Amino acid sequence: MRMTNKIMRNNSLYNINQNKILEDKLTNQMTNQSKIVRPSDDPVVAIRALRLRSNVNSVTQYHDKNAADADQWLTVTADALNTIDEVLKDLYSKATGAANKYLTSEDLSIILEQMKSLTKEFYASGNVDYAGRYVFSGFRTDTAITFSAEDIAQMEKHPVSYEIKENIGFANISTISYTDLSVLADGRNSLNGVTNGNGGTGPLPDESYEQYVTNNTLYRFRLSYDDVDATAAGGTFPLQMTDKDGNPIQLMKEDTTVPPTTPPTMVPIGQTFTEYADAETAYKDIVDGKCEGIAYIPSTGELVFSEQVYKDNFKEGDDFQVTYNKSNWVEGDINPVHYFPCVETKDDGKKIAYNTVKADQDIYYDVGFNQKIQVNTVTDEVFTHNVQRDMDDFQHCLNQLKAIETKKSDIEAKMKDLPEDSQAYKDLAEQLKGAEKADTYIRENIQKKFENQITKYQKYRDDNDLAITNNATRGSRLDLITERLCSQKATFKELQTDNEGIDITQVAVELSSSELTYQAALMATGKIMQTNLMNYI
Repeated sequence: MRMTNKIMRNNSLYNINQNKILEDKLTNQMTNQSKIVRPSDDPVVAIRALRLRSNVNSVTQYHDKNAADADQWLTVTADALNTIDEVLKDLYSKATGAANKYLTSEDLSIILEQMKSLTKEFYASGNVDYAGRYVFSGFRTDTAITFSAEDIAQMEKHPVSYEIKENIGFANISTISYTDLSVLADGRNSLNGVTNGNGGTGPLPDESYEQYVTNNTLYRFRLSYDDVDATAAGGTFPLQMTDKDGNPIQLMKEDTTVPPTTPPTMVPIGQTFTEYADAETAYKDIVDGKCEGIAYIPSTGELVFSEQVYKDNFKEGDDFQVTYNKSNWVEGDINPVHYFPCVETKDDGKKIAYNTVKADQDIYYDVGFNQKIQVNTVTDEVFTHNVQRDMDDFQHCLNQLKAIETKKSDIEAKMKDLPEDSQAYKDLAEQLKGAEKADTYIRENIQKKFENQITKYQKYRDDNDLAITNNATRGSRLDLITERLCSQKATFKELQTDNEGIDITQVAVELSSSELTYQAALMATGKIMQTNLMNYI
């Protein structure tokens, strides 16, 4: 083959250009710190780079954002739960100190005020939020668990009523002690014109006030709210109680008009529910047998009945549903939408149903490849209505103690103005004995109430401790996941660097060599180009 100068020149230019391309490639690698500029430079590296970049982006999202956000949520929850534990510990301590039947009503008033303040803090701790989201409210992160002052102010302008369906069962039946003081008010003496057994007035023979001062045990279902709706004028009874099959409750009693049988013959109670405006009247009517069924007390949110009704109608395993309405709300009341199936009715007639289908309110964060972690603690795990409702019971006990102390003081004051040998003085002395007996009963009831409350507060603390443990367990798991994500993030970045990155030293050497080669090629080509065909002619 004949090699001409033109061929040599073209080959030299081609080779010089190729060397320049290599030098440009090495220069780009030095500048970009990457092996490739475009996929065509190395398709295998490009494909691997896309996968590794996707992995790095995902791990970065999980580690720097999702896991960090979940950790902050769990931290806020942990702080709130620790505060609640301290509150319950203080309530436990106060209840222990109050379980003393020798305390005066003033002493108990001070303790009760302290307990009420702690109870407010208990629920206030449930309204903590993280980044504008309430951490205990389940999916309703924009709704606090209790009504605020602003909510109540809005309700005063636009009234809101809730129809609440609350599930209760045999285990929810509790007892209350009621001391009947009516004999001290009605009197069985000449001061009240009571005729004694001899046809005259004066103390009844062989009887005294003490005999008629009684302490009675009543049974009840306590609703989650007090001050629920009563029957409006001309309205229908606002409460429904059904069994687990949805059938209305019909109470039964033993038929005493027929000879006794085993088992006894049972007949329906004529009026199952009787509504009462105040608790004292309801309790007394049950004790006196005037209320054979269940006494519904809207002001206290109680369904109260006698021991006989309890024995005749309720047994282990029974489940019921009580439907009632509440339209009177105050600051600190728990929002029912977090606990019960309910229907909200606004002043414009618009109705909104909540919790029609039971569903978990657990919130999960994606914190890894196919890994999720629950970050929230739901309201009913910690915040029970009973903490507030127990305060209502304490207040009733305190009111009874104040009433009997006042009665004793009044009797003693009257006795000071009477001769000791007068009939009135003797009658007041007998009445004072009855008051002292009532005082003893009431103090014993209060002592038992607070002793039982100590156990309750321990149960509340146990529930809270379980929530703390669950939250801490999630936090520990999240820490492990975060460590693994950190390791994965470093690994993927290292692989990404190995795949796309360059060895600067090696590239620098290659670039320097390429430059020398380029310069040498220019010199050689220049020398060759100086010779042409005319030099041989």
